[in-house]
Amino acid sequence: MKRMLRNAILSSALVAAAGFAAPAAAQDESIYIPNLAYRTGPFAATGTPLMNGQRDYITLLNERDGGLNGVKLEYDECETGYNTEKGVECYEKTKARAVVTQPWSTGITLQVLPKSNVDKIPILAPGYGFSPMADGKVFQWAYNPPSSYWDGASMILKNISDGNLDSLKDKKIAFLHLDHPFGKEPIPLLEVLAEKHGFELVPIPVGLTEMQNQSAQWLQIRRERPDFVIMWGWGAMNAGAITEAAKTKYPMDQFIGVWWSGHDGDLKLVGEQGKGYRSISWSVPNSEAPLMADIKKYVVDAGKSQINQAEGEFDSVFYQRGLMISVILVEGIKAAQEEFDVRAPSPEQLRWGLENINLDEARLKELGAEGMLVPFSTSCSNHTGHGGGWMLQWDGAKFVKASDLLTPDRAEIEPLEAEKAKEYAEANAPWPVNEECSM
Repeated sequence: MKRMLRNAILSSALVAAAGFAAPAAAQDESIYIPNLAYRTGPFAATGTPLMNGQRDYITLLNERDGGLNGVKLEYDECETGYNTEKGVECYEKTKARAVVTQPWSTGITLQVLPKSNVDKIPILAPGYGFSPMADGKVFQWAYNPPSSYWDGASMILKNISDGNLDSLKDKKIAFLHLDHPFGKEPIPLLEVLAEKHGFELVPIPVGLTEMQNQSAQWLQIRRERPDFVIMWGWGAMNAGAITEAAKTKYPMDQFIGVWWSGHDGDLKLVGEQGKGYRSISWSVPNSEAPLMADIKKYVVDAGKSQINQAEGEFDSVFYQRGLMISVILVEGIKAAQEEFDVRAPSPEQLRWGLENINLDEARLKELGAEGMLVPFSTSCSNHTGHGGGWMLQWDGAKFVKASDLLTPDRAEIEPLEAEKAKEYAEANAPWPVNEECSM
């Protein structure tokens, strides 16, 4: 009954809007999906393949299928250089037509987050952003599937402890991180787990101006002699850290990064010396997948892609992860189209779609992407899905899958999500909370 009433209200609003804008809609109907991209600046090397992947999946649907259910998808980029101020400017510039915003930075996400309740535009931040956004009751317009940063930290600790975090007691773990909102994001969970399981956490920040010269940080690592180094790095920081680790002969099998620290190009700088380095990942590249064959046929070979084929970008982790990010967005749009029987969903309808994604193994196989993305589903109260991930390991030439599916410890994470979400809402009062959201 609630759904029927909601559909009736939304349908009436759409009919009323159509009365004023029908001629324009009929002539130029499309779904506008802007991306706050960064192909320039210190993070360009990692941002570019991700944006290329996102762009190419949208191009595939337009070229192969004529769009999504007959509607063209209008992909657009606004360059931010990963700069928070420019990111907010891009958000303001694109929001009038946007059905969604993709901030592509934890800093930008945090700035846009308070605007979401006012502008009523969904924020899609796959695998990044503010981890408590998982709490859909509090963050009604924000989504960070399929796994959050807290999920990533939990899975890394599970992996290095063979599933028993108590075995980390009295061990020392260095946390090498970008001194930026992104790099600090997992610290609240790591501190809770360190106290509970008895390991020593040693945070080692890397400033934006130190990314390429981390001699001071690695001097501290040599002095501390940690049992493991966990890296929350991005862009030039990753290459700097991996080069220093190889130079100082730190054991690579004790060096583990988050998914944004698993960029092929960074490891190619050290080649064989990087063998054994691992990165948790919620996506796995598979260039033989049916989806990749279609991308090659309809996009790459057709000259409609911006990838650097000479550098092997087609096969890379980040390019194929970019494809998966657009898969997630499109599944949300498709769910909204079907639920509300519309061709071009409104932002409010897409909000419903994004919290009703069901990318299970069967659906991924149907898309030709079996095994390329961790299966997950979202709901009104769960905007992350907590799908899990796999360890990728550098074999000296490329990343290969090196574990079975790992899942985060939701019993540890979800109470902290609720606590921090409540703190955020109280600090930003009045903040609307959806008390009816229970599933």
